[in-house]
Amino acid sequence: MASHVLDFLILGNNFSTSEMRAIWSEQNRLEKQVDVEVALAKAEGELGVIPTDVADEIVKKADASKLSLQQIADEAAKAKHSLMSTINALQKQVGEAGQFIHYGATTQDIVDTATVLQLKQSFAIVERDTKLIAIELKRLAKQYQYLPMVGRTHGMQALPTTFGFKLAVWLDEFVRHLQRLTEIKQRVLVGNISGAVCTYASMGHFGPMIEARALSSLGLNTPNIGWQSARDRFSEYGSVIALISGTLGKIGNEFYNLMRTEINEVEEPFSEGKIGSTTMPHKRNPAALEGLASLTAPLLKSVALIHESMKVEHERDAMSWRAEWIALPEINLYISAQLQTALTILKGLKVNSDRMLANLLMQNGLLLSEKVMFEIGKRLGKQTAHHLVYNCAMQAFEQNRAFKDVLLDDPLLNKEFSLAELDSWLEPINYLGSAPEKVQQVITYAEQSGVLA
Repeated sequence: MASHVLDFLILGNNFSTSEMRAIWSEQNRLEKQVDVEVALAKAEGELGVIPTDVADEIVKKADASKLSLQQIADEAAKAKHSLMSTINALQKQVGEAGQFIHYGATTQDIVDTATVLQLKQSFAIVERDTKLIAIELKRLAKQYQYLPMVGRTHGMQALPTTFGFKLAVWLDEFVRHLQRLTEIKQRVLVGNISGAVCTYASMGHFGPMIEARALSSLGLNTPNIGWQSARDRFSEYGSVIALISGTLGKIGNEFYNLMRTEINEVEEPFSEGKIGSTTMPHKRNPAALEGLASLTAPLLKSVALIHESMKVEHERDAMSWRAEWIALPEINLYISAQLQTALTILKGLKVNSDRMLANLLMQNGLLLSEKVMFEIGKRLGKQTAHHLVYNCAMQAFEQNRAFKDVLLDDPLLNKEFSLAELDSWLEPINYLGSAPEKVQQVITYAEQSGVLA
């Protein structure tokens, strides 16, 4: 019976994906450990460290899919050891050749390298979905490059911008995330088969060659030196995933706010039969957006736990190691759900351009006070203009009057500036600055960066 929300049949897909759960399942963990044991035996056979025919027998007969997880678990409970029962099960499976299973290796060699194999599978999914999100953001930024909307600071209306500009900011972040993933890939996907304190002593002078051959056959990079006491690779991976999750959480929270009834500028995808409330039939809640935003917090906590694992006693201990067994799967599971949820949202996002226009006009011209101030400042000086426009703005706000009417009531402004000038200054689309051009710059950079290919 499932006892964690990640494994709940009803809720599990809100917190992870079946694809990622399969990678971090106990069965896959076992399979990857067996893969490492087989790669080790094969390399040792090729170098004559163990008999060639024995190595061939191990490669031929070792099959994780035919091992009983329950039997291995029952024996592990008695042995109080995380790997010994797996080694025993493999030994029985391959027969006499099993005497040479795990030759020269230590437990952490197998478990760490198997974990990196799982991480390699996860990395491919994260990289794939991060790229797909960037592609969707590029499409949307181009589509809404010129669509004006209210830009908000401190939660309040500030100045006009474009919806494409908002999306381009996120696109630029995702381009950097993809660059980060590319940069760390070679550093992170590194195995480790070097013996009890990473000196290769148990393998003789063939040790480094055994490690290199085994890791190459597994598709992993070879370390310069054993890293049982150096956990920075997992920590670096966690840091990059935290950055991706942080952007995704921000996007979810931003759309959540833009979907508020009173703002109503976007809406997450809606499908027939989707229920917002058990008691209020009218509700169309931002459920997907809440799910997207909510996963950043637990993911960041798991990343913090990964960082804690960098503290290692002497050449090796199990305290830091066990923390990784908890945190690393959680990081990948949570990010998988965020990435897939974000893709669904972006592909089906409803954009209410009419409401964006209405919100631009909501304050009866006050949104353009900066534009008015700078135009007046060209003739009267900036500080004088600020004083005049501020007084008019506060009067318009408090009396709920049109900003233009209050400006025209001022004798000095009425004398110096025409109605046509004021109308032009108070038109939101005339004060977008370089927003559309910057959107294009980001799109061009994304296309030329190579990360979307």
